[in-house]
Amino acid sequence: MGATEKIYFYPVWLRIWHGINAIGILLLIFTGISMQSSLDNSVIGFNLIINIHNYAGVIVTLNYLLFFIGNLVTKNGRYYLIKMKGFLKRPIKQAYYYAWGMFHGETYPFPLSEKRKFNPLQKYFYVIVMYLAVPGVIITGFALLFPELIIETVYGVSGVFMTAIFHSALGFFISVFLLIHLYVATIGKSPTENFKSIISGWHHV
Repeated sequence: MGATEKIYFYPVWLRIWHGINAIGILLLIFTGISMQSSLDNSVIGFNLIINIHNYAGVIVTLNYLLFFIGNLVTKNGRYYLIKMKGFLKRPIKQAYYYAWGMFHGETYPFPLSEKRKFNPLQKYFYVIVMYLAVPGVIITGFALLFPELIIETVYGVSGVFMTAIFHSALGFFISVFLLIHLYVATIGKSPTENFKSIISGWHHV
């Protein structure tokens, strides 16, 4: 495999999804923090912040359907399949590389190819976020939009309160993942290489 070889990792539908998702998630994080903090909302208005959060949530939900269905009907879904062989050994090896190896000139343990778009550690986190955390935050978000559907009490605790806590916790987890995701995206031939790839669709190997 030549050093200048390119792989078409990001088809048009995936780039559209990624762009909409990025904007939507950022809006949800900003408005979510604003609603739960003591920040001054007098400039935008608290009601407007709530409306932006709700509309962004609906858009991200519809956009998630594009991601989910797209992975079912295209080859992109294969990149999220986890093999049991080396289930723990492979991500630990990648974590060691991130923590030590890449700072000491060691060879990248899982080079990308047409069959591998993510290293094992990335794949695990992407599966957790995209197939567990995001659906969870969507379900709890819609439950809070229609609180009459939530169980009134659970072991004596308000069902709405528990749903809100779970929704906020998942939102925080996704926010932390976003920061890590942006950092990891800067690791490559150059800090901007991966960002160019998600725009053009082509990844330079």
